[in-house]
Amino acid sequence: MNTYALCNANIIDCTSRDPIVGGTLVVSGGRIQDVGAANSVSIPRDARMVDVGGRTVMPGLMDAHAHMALLEARIAEYEDKHPGAVFAYSVARNIENTLMQGYTTIRDTGGCDWSFKESVDRGMIPGPRMFVSNGPISQTGGHGDHRLRHDRRSEHHDHPLMAGSSIADGADQVRYATRWQLRTGADQIKIMAGGGAASPTDAVEDPQYTVEELAAAVYEARAVRKYVCAHVYVPEGIMNCVKAGVRSIEHGNFMDEESASLMKESDVFLVPTLAIFEMSSRYGRKNGAPESMLQKINAVRDVGAQSLEIAQSVGLKIGSGSDVFGPYAEGRALSLELQAGVLGPMESLICATRNNAELFGIVDEVGTLEAGKLADVIIVDGDPLEDIRILQDQDNVKVVMQSGRVVKGEL
Repeated sequence: MNTYALCNANIIDCTSRDPIVGGTLVVSGGRIQDVGAANSVSIPRDARMVDVGGRTVMPGLMDAHAHMALLEARIAEYEDKHPGAVFAYSVARNIENTLMQGYTTIRDTGGCDWSFKESVDRGMIPGPRMFVSNGPISQTGGHGDHRLRHDRRSEHHDHPLMAGSSIADGADQVRYATRWQLRTGADQIKIMAGGGAASPTDAVEDPQYTVEELAAAVYEARAVRKYVCAHVYVPEGIMNCVKAGVRSIEHGNFMDEESASLMKESDVFLVPTLAIFEMSSRYGRKNGAPESMLQKINAVRDVGAQSLEIAQSVGLKIGSGSDVFGPYAEGRALSLELQAGVLGPMESLICATRNNAELFGIVDEVGTLEAGKLADVIIVDGDPLEDIRILQDQDNVKVVMQSGRVVKGEL
């Protein structure tokens, strides 16, 4: 690979250090060789000098709650609206567009089959580094059960090219479902531990699954050195998850001080997903979301910032997720603005880089701009610490580099 020296850069390294104005970043062999103030960096003789003109150089962004294969809210209608290859091409387009937005790593938390990740790894489609959950695990009538009330079929049905939900009741069925998702390529297990906005027969305030059931999933994941992330909003469900050994709480909008403190004691991450509630509230009716769904969305949206304030006050590890899908996918980076409203712009960027990398178990390789790490780097027109909203326009992300290879723009 080529050796580059990115000079005259506003470097945000996401280590919590102050930005380096007029700094230099050296990339060689796919890794960061050196980074710092211009007069402190050693530049190899064969390096290609690149003046970035004062633009911001920072780590590639990460989305800890992505849904590449969710094209719209009503999963039961996918096969009619997105038949066969139409579905596959739509998912591939979502994956590529995510990379163009500056996201070099994502964790897909349900619906995206392992084979899409394999397509990226083989170089068949451009995309971010992917950690896939395959299909989520849900109890009957839970957040992963998309059957309407009048549907009396015993079998749950998803699009044939999706990683469909596993409907499982009782610890033994959950154990089997976990083993099934692991067998089919899951990097982590996603379990529905509470009700949700998009599911038709439950309420967001309902806890789902017992500690015993959740612990069965955790045991099986840990047995193969993996972990469980859990969709849940309410304190009772959150505490059940923590007692069972879940690694991250997804959403957590109704979290209180007691459940947050228990998470802190057990080193559990919170992954807020503020963007999807804001986007759905703004545009959901126009995009065909039923009124019952919109009511639930608005209820959780209204307490999202409060849960983030509690998490910050307790000292939780906070990641960053968007949860956007289909018509809302262009709003992925809105999550950064919304988290910045509580945490500040620097901490919001750290949540979406270093903290997410720690959650994924890859912080030794990516997430910050430090010597020795993989060169996952983006060059941004403007300063996101001055206006973090610039990251919502992918045209402002001029260059995307993955492991030292330029995949968007040119140097």
